[in-house]
Amino acid sequence: MNFFKALFGGKEEKPEEKKKEDEAKNFDVLKYDGVRALRSGQADYAIRCFTHALGIKEDLEIRDYLSQACIRADLLPEAYDNLLKIAEAQPDNQQVFVRMANVAYMMEDYTAMADACEKAILIDAGNAEATYLYAKACIGHGDTTNAVALLTKAISLKPDYGEAYLLRGETLLKDGDAEGAAEDADHLLAAYPESEDVLMLKARVCRAKGDTGEAIGYYGKVTDLNPFHADAYRERGELRMATGDEADGRDDIRHAEELTSNPDDGANDGNIEKKVNEAYKNVNPLGL
Repeated sequence: MNFFKALFGGKEEKPEEKKKEDEAKNFDVLKYDGVRALRSGQADYAIRCFTHALGIKEDLEIRDYLSQACIRADLLPEAYDNLLKIAEAQPDNQQVFVRMANVAYMMEDYTAMADACEKAILIDAGNAEATYLYAKACIGHGDTTNAVALLTKAISLKPDYGEAYLLRGETLLKDGDAEGAAEDADHLLAAYPESEDVLMLKARVCRAKGDTGEAIGYYGKVTDLNPFHADAYRERGELRMATGDEADGRDDIRHAEELTSNPDDGANDGNIEKKVNEAYKNVNPLGL
């Protein structure tokens, strides 16, 4: 074989060249298999593929895929670490810092979340999402004053930012500013009249302002949209009891307890309310 290679000008492949070719092929196969597994929901297998691929060579695209797989596998610190490596290599990549902020929020690490948001805003102060996430980090630290200011800024950057209006309304209400919360609730009702989150905000605003009958009506709209919303039943039941409607009030509170109870004593992952609310969130095109 070597004689024919020499005769026709061929060159015998060196061992190191063969090794490089094999590694390149293996890298491509691992990347392909990992992406396919990620898209089909096989996060664990995707993680193995991407980890082996990174063992062959460093690649930021693979790290991006690996971070996504880690999030799906609930390996949040690992996802954050991979995003951090991308950010170190691409310090002007604002979207990476936004994703880091989201992962930090899921970890309830509000210090890391705020740091990622600050870096994203330094790249572009006009990013409404980074500003909104910064507000959520402030809320996590109990700093509602700055949170409201940041949410107001996010709304100025994106006037149709429904999530920012909702969070600002909820934050104002918790701070005792029912009038300010009412403005956000009414604005949202005009745009999203069938959002259970918006209706819950409106019901709570009415309750805080002493408009008991109106509050009960809005809680009813929530349960019509989502018959598994335990908080709506519980809060409506409390109002009914306070107004003397003890029978209906007790029924509401009992129903809320049934929705939040776990008949298997911890054998299941979460309760009925949690699972159904998550399903509703997943199909809500407004993201509210």
